[in-house]
Amino acid sequence: MSWNAMTYEGKDTVLRVVRDQAEGFFTLAQDPETWTADTACPEWEVRDIVGHIIDTTETYFQGFDAARSQADVEPAYGLVGMAKRAEEQGKSFRELPQLEMVDRLRTDFDKMMGIFAALTPEDWTGLMVPHFYMGPVPAFFYPAFQLMDYGIHSWDIREGTGREHGLQSDVADLLVPFMFGIWAGTIRVPPDVVPFNIGVRVTTGPNAGDYRIGVSPDGMTYEQGEATDLPAVIEFDPGSFVLTAFGRFNGGTIRGDKELADRFLGMFFRI
Repeated sequence: MSWNAMTYEGKDTVLRVVRDQAEGFFTLAQDPETWTADTACPEWEVRDIVGHIIDTTETYFQGFDAARSQADVEPAYGLVGMAKRAEEQGKSFRELPQLEMVDRLRTDFDKMMGIFAALTPEDWTGLMVPHFYMGPVPAFFYPAFQLMDYGIHSWDIREGTGREHGLQSDVADLLVPFMFGIWAGTIRVPPDVVPFNIGVRVTTGPNAGDYRIGVSPDGMTYEQGEATDLPAVIEFDPGSFVLTAFGRFNGGTIRGDKELADRFLGMFFRI
C-alpha cells in the first residue's frame, strides 16, 4: 500500500479514503437537524458546503472534458479571489431542497469516482487537467482535491456543530505532501523581504520527515531534506499541519527563532 497519492501506486489508497470520507460527509449532510447549522467556515452553513462541493466537482467534469478534447479554456481564476467566489457559488444553491442537493452531490461523486477509476498510469501524472482556480495540473491532483473537499469539510461540519472530533489519520497522511503546494500558492511575500530559510518537520505518519522552505521576493520554494541546521523548525503532527495550512487554526511547535517562524506563519491568505 502506497501513501504517495502523487504516484499511480497510491491510486487505490487515495480512492479508498476519498470514498470513506464522502460517505461520512453524506451522513452529516443529510441530517435535517444540521442542514442550516453553522460550520467552521465563517458564515457558511452545512448547506453552503454541499453547494460548494457540487460547484467544485462539476467544474472538475469540465476540466477533464477539456483535457481529453484538448479544448481551449479560460485563463485560471487564481487563488487570491477563491475564498470569496467559492462562498458566493456555494450559497447560490440555498433555495434548493436538502434531499435534491444531497442526491445531486452523490450523483456527482459517483461520476467523479468513475473518472478516477479509469485513469491509467500515464494519465495519473501525464494528463494535464485545467483547474478553474489553479490552471492545468496533473490528473492525480483531483483525487486529492476531492479528499480535501470531503475530508476537510467534514471536519468543518463537526467543528461547527460542536461534535467531538479530529482529522482522521488516513486523510491527514495523504494530504501532507500537498500542503506545501497550498502554502506556495497562498503565500504573500512582501517585495522587500529579506530571503530566509525555515524548516517544517512532520513528526508522524508515512509522509513524516523534514522539509526545507525558502522564502524570497520570488515566492516560496520547498524540498524534503534535513532541517536541523536552519534557524527555526516548526513541528506538526499530520492533522495539525493540514488544518494549519488550510487556515482552520494556528498550530505547530516552534523550535528555534520564534519571531522568524511567527512571521512565516503569518504570510498566508486563506482559501
